[in-house]
Amino acid sequence: MRSFSLTDLSNKSGEVVEAAYVAPVDITRRGKRKFVLMTAEQYDRLRRAGDPRRVYAVGETPDDLADAFAADLERLAAGEGYEE
Repeated sequence: MRSFSLTDLSNKSGEVVEAAYVAPVDITRRGKRKFVLMTAEQYDRLRRAGDPRRVYAVGETPDDLADAFAADLERLAAGEGYEE
């Protein structure tokens, strides 16, 4: 992912926006990541229900996903499922 400072965003806004058309870009302040700039289409794709990249808080996780995670954790804790 490309990264630009807030100063870059101010001074080179065209370059930053062009980079965001290709892929999301990090916007940093004092070397620390503060924002991500992306197209509205990329954002909408992330927000759509059922998107496998969706992030859930513990209390929001659908039961089927929570059950799948729990089963995999138990399997890994038992030493199974690790590739050699």
